[in-house]
Amino acid sequence: MADMKTNRHILLHAVLVCFTVLALYPVFWVLALSFSGQQSVGLIDLPNDPSFFERFRAILPVPAHWSVSNFTEVWTEQSFGRWLWNSVIISLMTTVLGVFLACTAAYAFSRFRFPGRDTGMLMFLVSQMFPGTLMLIPLFIIIVKQLELGNTYIGLVIVYATTAIPFCVWMLKGYFDTIPYDIEESAIIDGASRLTIFWRIILPLAKPAIAITALFSFMTAWNEFILASVFMESEANYTAPVGLRFFVGGFSSQWGYFAAGSVIVSLPVVVLFLQLQKYLISGLTAGSVK
Repeated sequence: MADMKTNRHILLHAVLVCFTVLALYPVFWVLALSFSGQQSVGLIDLPNDPSFFERFRAILPVPAHWSVSNFTEVWTEQSFGRWLWNSVIISLMTTVLGVFLACTAAYAFSRFRFPGRDTGMLMFLVSQMFPGTLMLIPLFIIIVKQLELGNTYIGLVIVYATTAIPFCVWMLKGYFDTIPYDIEESAIIDGASRLTIFWRIILPLAKPAIAITALFSFMTAWNEFILASVFMESEANYTAPVGLRFFVGGFSSQWGYFAAGSVIVSLPVVVLFLQLQKYLISGLTAGSVK
């Protein structure tokens, strides 16, 4: 019986390892290509009649020669630094605006009873059922034609905050529901106002949910490509995902630069995940306890 249980565990771990390697295989290829110092997709040159071992060697994400030239070229000779700075500014502005509006809206939906409350939450949910590109034309008309905020940071921040707020409100509202209302009643008896309760009691208690909300808001702006490519017209205002596409075009394909830029773009998100991982589980699951 013990041997059968051990064999099951071995088989289960083997399957998990296989799926993990399969999921990480594209990441390994991007890393290998970024450190290869070359621009072609293939890491080694195959002969006309390659053997089995040569074919197997070709699919391994291991470069023939290691080099950091792709990183230095992307950072020094391209406009990538400017694009990365644009992404930082837009993502931080989106995070601040999105979290502020989501916190205030979620608190109102959680604590107050007003006409249209259930309908408003339902509309937030329904808005998440449609792809973001479906809003492209109306957003373009409003931001570019009516507000004349095309090719500006503010216009893109408004667009990103609009797409991120519904999900953030739902997640924060669920977390606020788990905070006992008795705490607020005690504060009201002591003479605290609603604003004081919100800033000094509710927000400190909701740090895990706010941290994860900020992370998702940041990722929404940091990784988005389609909306940024439409609203940003000048090359100087491109975000990093939009700028990366110029490394691979119809006439030239600089795959090494593209891979190096992709690695650089992914680093801030990885760092944020490592910093906020202690809040990740509690922030995502606490709202479901209610």
